Amino acid sequence: MTFDVAGPARQRLIKLLEERLAEGADKELVDNRIWELFGETWSVMFTDLVGFSRRVAEFGIIHFLQTIHESHRLFTPCVEDCDGHILKSEGDSLLVLFRSPEKAVACAVAMQRACKAYNVGRAEEEQVLLCLGIGHGRVLKLGDHDVFGAEVNAASKLGEDKAKAGEILVTGSVREQLTKLYRFESLDYAPPGADSAFKLIYTL
Repeated sequence: MTFDVAGPARQRLIKLLEERLAEGADKELVDNRIWELFGETWSVMFTDLVGFSRRVAEFGIIHFLQTIHESHRLFTPCVEDCDGHILKSEGDSLLVLFRSPEKAVACAVAMQRACKAYNVGRAEEEQVLLCLGIGHGRVLKLGDHDVFGAEVNAASKLGEDKAKAGEILVTGSVREQLTKLYRFESLDYAPPGADSAFKLIYTL
């Protein structure tokens, strides 16, 4: 784990972590202080574009930049309409935060529908193929720079490693809050940080 030393939140966390490492430190007390300072409840979304590395190899860096630009143009309005906050954009992936799983899932569906509309009539290499992972729970949020927690790790694993094109995968904590609104299919895989995972059943 690395930190950009600029920013009071990171500086404060680093100081507390150093206290926690000191000989004889009361780690439970320090942990409680960290959670009191930085603990918040968020829904966390990770997005990824399917087959992106292969396309870069085949079509070059300019095609890479074009696809990134187009995906951001498609997804940003969806995030804004659902009151989300794009915390990070790295390569073909986005890390987005929402105050509720309802808005996170609504945004994910809107993104997939935007992709479907965009891809109509386009060549395969020009299409934007999206997969997503969503978690929900208490996390450590450092201002508008970083977020850490079990549900963050689980959402990342689901969105970037497990989901296929068009899929929206969620952790058990997301499903628990949305069983009256959506249907889900259980997965045989549970990512680190979650006790279960599910695929959202939705229509484009």
